[in-house]
Amino acid sequence: MRALFLLLAALLLSGQRDPVLVPEVSQHDVQVRQGFTGTELLLFGAVLDPAGRAGQGYDIVVVLKGPSEPIRLREKERFAGVWINAESNDFRSVPSFFAVASSRPIEQIVDEKTAAIYEFGTRYIQLSPSGSINPELQLRFASGLVDLKQRQGLYKEDFDGVQINENVLYQARISLPSNVTTGTYTAETFAVSNGRVIASAMAEVEVRKVGFERFVALSANNWGLAYGLIAVLLSVGMGWGAGRLFARL
Repeated sequence: MRALFLLLAALLLSGQRDPVLVPEVSQHDVQVRQGFTGTELLLFGAVLDPAGRAGQGYDIVVVLKGPSEPIRLREKERFAGVWINAESNDFRSVPSFFAVASSRPIEQIVDEKTAAIYEFGTRYIQLSPSGSINPELQLRFASGLVDLKQRQGLYKEDFDGVQINENVLYQARISLPSNVTTGTYTAETFAVSNGRVIASAMAEVEVRKVGFERFVALSANNWGLAYGLIAVLLSVGMGWGAGRLFARL
């Protein structure tokens, strides 16, 4: 709290008029080891308003996004009793993880246009589809992709997940599942007043593999051919050993 008051005093002396967000994350470095079952991030901070309206009338929205990746989504179709690949669509920039938490339901905070600009919800994620496709089909594929990610625990919404204390401090908890992608995650915090975003700030979280898992990942990326050959030899060896064992039994 003392640091926040010192920062507020500095803003007053500098003539700053617009509110300032001071965000923080409980973990800036998430280490994925063997047996990793997920973790919970605490995103917290304060809204400092040099005009003296500290926190009054503000809503807070927090958006946590994982590294983006290209994805090709295929639709299955039943033909003559067999499931086959039918339509497909490519997305150039799909967040591997996406979570949004807010102090109130989004429709009570901003209009739909503002929500789409800042991606305040899973239906507003900018997936960047590629190629020419019927808009109706594109919408169906996008909805299917979001639904798939939600069932995997990778896309989340909590529209009552931000608590604001003393009209200035806020906090939100977002869980990362065990199947998260490694890389740099961005936690964007937005202060909203009267339907308008008046301040924003970003913090980063690094999710990385350590120990044996890191060695395996680096081997697969840097020495793909050798990694594949070793994996095949190990599989053959384990199969041969299991066969010999059961033959003796």
